[in-house]
Amino acid sequence: MWTVYILRCKDDTLYTGITDNLPRRLAAHNAGRGAKYTRGRGPVTLVHTEPAEDKSSALRRESAIKKMTRAEKLSLCQAQGRKLP
Repeated sequence: MWTVYILRCKDDTLYTGITDNLPRRLAAHNAGRGAKYTRGRGPVTLVHTEPAEDKSSALRRESAIKKMTRAEKLSLCQAQGRKLP
């Protein structure tokens, strides 16, 4: 099972990624071993998740989210019922 996720970094920017193991990936981001973008921007907070059937569909959804404006991404997070920090 793949997951598409959005993180809020400590500098208030948003990062979108995919993984097949969310707890391990979050730990990597917070340890500075995640994506180059999140290094130095931690700790990160998980603000949105979506399940995906396979890696291909996860990559397509990640691409679609990355094309959204910041306002659209925040709206997506709030629609899931997450309280944004």
